[in-house]
Amino acid sequence: QVRLVESGGGLVQAGGSLRLTCAASGKIFSINGMGWYRQAPGKQRQLVAAVTRGGSTNYAHSVKGRFTISGDTAKTTVWLQMNSLKPEDTAVYYCRAPDLNSDYYYWGQGTQVTVSS
Repeated sequence: QVRLVESGGGLVQAGGSLRLTCAASGKIFSINGMGWYRQAPGKQRQLVAAVTRGGSTNYAHSVKGRFTISGDTAKTTVWLQMNSLKPEDTAVYYCRAPDLNSDYYYWGQGTQVTVSS
């Protein structure tokens, strides 16, 4: 089992920055990288950014150049640095980790990010 805990959300003005943290514990050797997803009210959950165990990254087009995903060498923590935030970035941000040996995904409980105009 893997447990993911997010932190770092909050209220920020447009143009500001936030840094989200996702800490993984448990059988971390069984996950293949980690990623951030977000869900705004009335919308589907969507990928924001992800990083594989090998260090490859993937970003949603809407956040490229503004957000940066990074992880520690122990593969236990992933950060999402969010700069130049926009009101449309307002959402609950979730950490997700795919299981290495199945189609199962672990999810965190989410952290609210609110960007005021």
